[in-house]
Amino acid sequence: MKIVHTADWHVGRTLRGRSRADEHRAVLAELVELVDRERADLVLVAGDVFDAAAPPPEAERLVYRTLLDLADSGAQVVVVAGNHDHPRRLDAVAPLLSLGRVTAAGAVAPPERGGVVELGTRSGESARIALLPFLSRRGVVRAEALLRDAADQHQAAYAERIARIVAALCEGASSGAVNLLVGHLLVTGGTLGGGERAAHTVFDYAVPAAVFPADLHYVALGHLHRPQRIAAGCPVWYAGSPLQLDFGETTDEKAALVVDVGPSRPAEVRRVPLRTGRRLRTLVGTPEELQAQAGSVDDAYLKVVVRAAPRAGLAAQIREWFPEAVDVVVDNPQRAAAAADARDRRTGRSPSELFAAYLAERGVDDPDVQRLFDELHDAVVTPDAGPA
Repeated sequence: MKIVHTADWHVGRTLRGRSRADEHRAVLAELVELVDRERADLVLVAGDVFDAAAPPPEAERLVYRTLLDLADSGAQVVVVAGNHDHPRRLDAVAPLLSLGRVTAAGAVAPPERGGVVELGTRSGESARIALLPFLSRRGVVRAEALLRDAADQHQAAYAERIARIVAALCEGASSGAVNLLVGHLLVTGGTLGGGERAAHTVFDYAVPAAVFPADLHYVALGHLHRPQRIAAGCPVWYAGSPLQLDFGETTDEKAALVVDVGPSRPAEVRRVPLRTGRRLRTLVGTPEELQAQAGSVDDAYLKVVVRAAPRAGLAAQIREWFPEAVDVVVDNPQRAAAAADARDRRTGRSPSELFAAYLAERGVDDPDVQRLFDELHDAVVTPDAGPA
């Protein structure tokens, strides 16, 4: 069986206000061509097909058209919701997508109610696929626990719940089928790409790779934007995003994953580069250094970091040299040096000494204020001692 694994399309995403719709159309067409060229039996789309829970109509049109085009190649297509997708929106169109051999899952469900699907493929082999759409912490940890328990307890509860869900979905794996899981979640040990939503890549949402049973033939994940394998008892991979979505991803080589696997044959994974998206680059230098590079930069979108003191017209000058600059940041060396000097001056000084320096900087000469600070500080640090 040949599988194409993709994720994190983020259709509808803009870059500092610039539309990337043309790039998304091109890279998704490239993906359809890849599936057709490889004569893939199965396409796994591991979430975040949209960039927002309420995408514009143009984004919906492109995503649904692409899913149907992937199925038109003769492949079975399976898509789960990510943290950027609206689960009920995806579930609402699932019956229509199923008419075109596209299986869609917006929310976690028990195996007998759609949480597991068994699909026959044109290769003659069958696939048993556990579906794990993104599950937020508020869907796992009750409100009273959030108020009562410590943060590490919330994380443990979330990871334990995900482990139980995975175990239930993967129970009853078939020896005559290719056993798969497609999901959208953060697994411990993964490397961020840079464009992920920060609130959903913190420790609270991480689960250990040990949650995946060793008898799974392949685990197709979405959420992290850098293609990578996760160390686990079975093959666990992130496909990454098909475009460089943020300036934290400038070194990422975007790809889709092609997986050859059988019921008795271990998965062999190939990265196939996706090249139609525009690259993102970061330029750093003084105004003179940057001017020397004007006209020599390709059509990449640019973030330009200018090492100079702020002055009127500086950003406009940079954009004149680099029309593709979508972000101009002024990095004032004098301010950075002053901040470093201030940190050095604070190092090794007691809280009382730092507060006295703060009062002196503001012209406050009141021993009672200093004494009150010292009493409060001592009460907090050694609460049993009481005030002096």
